Amino acid sequence: MSSISTKPSDQIADSTTRENNIWESLLNSPRYIIAPMVDASELAWRLLSRRHGAQLCYTPMLHSSVFCRDAKYRREALASTAEDRPLIVQFCGNDPKTLLEAALLAEPYCDAIDINIGCPQAIAKRGRYGAFLQDDWELLRLIVSTLSKGLRVPVTCKLRVFAEIEKTVEYARMLEAAGARLLTVHGRTREQKGPLTGVASWDHIKAVRQAVAIPVFANGNIQCLQDVERCIKETGVHGVMSAEGNLYNPCIFEARYPPSWEPALEYLDLVERYPAPASYIRGHLFKLFQHVLCLAENKEERENLARNSTMDSFKNVVYALRDRYLPYHEGRLTWYQETSDCNLKLPPWLCQPYVRHPPEEHVQRLDMEKIETQNEAAKRKFRDEEGNEISRKRLKKLRRIARRPNRPAVIVKRGSDLCRDCPNPVGLKCVHKLCRQCCRNKCFTENLDCIGHRNLTKTRRQMAMEFAAKRKTIQDTI
Repeated sequence: MSSISTKPSDQIADSTTRENNIWESLLNSPRYIIAPMVDASELAWRLLSRRHGAQLCYTPMLHSSVFCRDAKYRREALASTAEDRPLIVQFCGNDPKTLLEAALLAEPYCDAIDINIGCPQAIAKRGRYGAFLQDDWELLRLIVSTLSKGLRVPVTCKLRVFAEIEKTVEYARMLEAAGARLLTVHGRTREQKGPLTGVASWDHIKAVRQAVAIPVFANGNIQCLQDVERCIKETGVHGVMSAEGNLYNPCIFEARYPPSWEPALEYLDLVERYPAPASYIRGHLFKLFQHVLCLAENKEERENLARNSTMDSFKNVVYALRDRYLPYHEGRLTWYQETSDCNLKLPPWLCQPYVRHPPEEHVQRLDMEKIETQNEAAKRKFRDEEGNEISRKRLKKLRRIARRPNRPAVIVKRGSDLCRDCPNPVGLKCVHKLCRQCCRNKCFTENLDCIGHRNLTKTRRQMAMEFAAKRKTIQDTI
């Protein structure tokens, strides 16, 4: 991959002014951005987030091929209102023509088109999109340039970093040169996901921001408003994107930690106006009440939320939790919570970030589980009187012998004789009056057939010779 040369200083200044105008005039200089989230950033949730400080939202990731062929999928994906602007529509895919076709269909309903080249999930690997396009820079260059030339709205990219800062910078410059007008940099590699998520690297984001002339958004390590301000200060980015932090606290950009039932009821009211699938609603409520639903006393509410799918059932769960914890929130009852340290902790009914365990703890836990499994397996092993280990197969045989000590070693089938070459019984239909294995050996060495045991060595060899002769005749004719 060839490196991309930097621009002269005067060109950089002109380009910076021109590109920043896109961020300023087209997107209204957003600093607080809601990420594109599959099954989560639907219209009702975007409107809730905008009412509490979000200045720019993305649609969920949309599959370009499905978007092109399915009118119902398009209609649901593009549901929006005048309040839901500025809005960026995100697509995934690996075919430039299909992506352009999908982007042209969405262009009238949004302010920019984003290409997802950051999804690290297994489904993205199978479909060869998202972060798994990182390995094909030529295809990415073609995708970005095709959309950039074919659309009237700007093209943006949401990407993950490489382990090396230098390669990440070169990657970002390639996307900029191909026509990307804005980059969102998630400061994690595609391997950092699930329990191995870990901390995002703001050093990578800062290096990209300093290397390109187009606007840059940061993504990663955002759990409160103070994180947003610190990220902007340390990296110099134009704005900061929140995903998980927003899902657990939609008021994150207001620096508030409201009781979970307040945004939950507001969201359900929005869903009644702008319907969403029950799975989306359930997912949002589980995250808003995550800390409360982990308590044993709320087992029934957790089960009701998991089993039911009606709006009334969702509201009943919210009302039940509100009635249970509102007296504590208002100070009419005192909340006691046992803690193992002296750190201050928010009460569980408040919206608050979800804190993951460090990857090192996860790896250590897996190692401990492996050792425990091995120890349990060692305890289950059996030994003879001399202390030698007995395999499971040998133990099974010894137990069988112990049950029937007088049983003969070889059981001869009724009406059959023993094989002349071994103590096994003769096959009843064997042509050569042998057991199966001895018959197979005899047929192979003497080029014989046995219909009874289906050992057709002679027949197969003859067929192979005839096929070889026929092929040679055809080749000689040609």
